[in-house]
Amino acid sequence: MQLIGESLRKITALQRNEITEHLIYERIAQVTPDTRNREVLTRIAGEEVQHYTIWKQYTGRDFAPNHIRVWYYYLIARLLGMTFAIKLMEGVEQGAQIGDPVLLAAIPELPSMLANEARHERELIALIDEERLKYVGSVVLGLNDALVEFTGTLAGLTFAIQDSRIIAVAGLITGVAASLSMAASEYLSQRSDETTGTSPKKAAFYTGMTYIVTVALLILPFLLLTSPYVALVFTLVGAVLVIFVFTFYIAVAKDLPFWRRFAEMAAISLGIAAVSFVIGILIRVLLNVNV
Repeated sequence: MQLIGESLRKITALQRNEITEHLIYERIAQVTPDTRNREVLTRIAGEEVQHYTIWKQYTGRDFAPNHIRVWYYYLIARLLGMTFAIKLMEGVEQGAQIGDPVLLAAIPELPSMLANEARHERELIALIDEERLKYVGSVVLGLNDALVEFTGTLAGLTFAIQDSRIIAVAGLITGVAASLSMAASEYLSQRSDETTGTSPKKAAFYTGMTYIVTVALLILPFLLLTSPYVALVFTLVGAVLVIFVFTFYIAVAKDLPFWRRFAEMAAISLGIAAVSFVIGILIRVLLNVNV
């Protein structure tokens, strides 16, 4: 079939996208230590070459991959995990090609072609077994507890004490103790449940590290700013940003709904912070505390 104009341009973009994704999968496979995961990634890379060949039948040309995109997703895979990088890439690139009227006019069988490709790739991606995703529950536990408990604690301390440095010190001591407690609880929980298939030590590490890192981010404004109220505002904004980033990561990596989970977690954290702030006011007034 001879394609011209807009149809040719869009098919060309699809063809170049296939060879680019082929190279991305190859690069990720080269640095994947797990043999099974490496084989799956190599198979997907081979699928992309086949798709490239299909589009070449329409364009009659060869195209070089987009090396900027290759390095972009390769770095994401190294930093945030291959499952997140692959699902993010596939989600971004799905687009609206299937319902594109220009392409449908030129290639009526396009919807079934792309649907079959997407289904096959999803099946292959589901075979990937990435260790860090096994401990998402432990990370969620540490993050949720740190955000919910600590936004509330800092909000209560802000009005009860009204001194940024003292709030930061009190918060840090509380945070370190709480992180150790959470890690120990997760370790015992995992030890008592042998059906999870995860390491209790690793689960405890993920929970404790997530908790202490989150605490450090929430306390940072109180170390940098003299006004405890301004610091509290930055802490709450930081908490919402942490919730947003983490929820987005989990939503992409685990194929979960994003906005509902984000709104729920943000509402809980900010709601408890508001209640704790009121409690801090009451404690200061009733006990006549002045620091």
